[in-house]
Amino acid sequence: MSVIDKVKIEVTVVIGRNHMPIKHLLKMGRGAVIDLDARHDDPVWIYANNELIARGEIVLVGDRIGVTVIDRVRKAA
Repeated sequence: MSVIDKVKIEVTVVIGRNHMPIKHLLKMGRGAVIDLDARHDDPVWIYANNELIARGEIVLVGDRIGVTVIDRVRKAA
C-alpha cells in the first residue's frame, strides 16, 4: 500500500439547509422528508475535511445520485 492510499479525507456535500427545533427532529421517523432552502437546480457546496473546496451540481446516473464539480473555490491569499 502506498503512502497516498493511507491519506483520509472526509468529503461533505451540502445540498441545502433548514432550521428546526430539536424536538421536531427527534420525532421524525425513517423516511421523513426535511424541506431544504434549495431548489433542484441550485449549486451544492463541496467540503474536504470541513474546508470549502468547490461548487457542484447534482447529477442522476440511472438510479444513483452524484455530484459534478463546476467551479473550484480558491483560498484567499
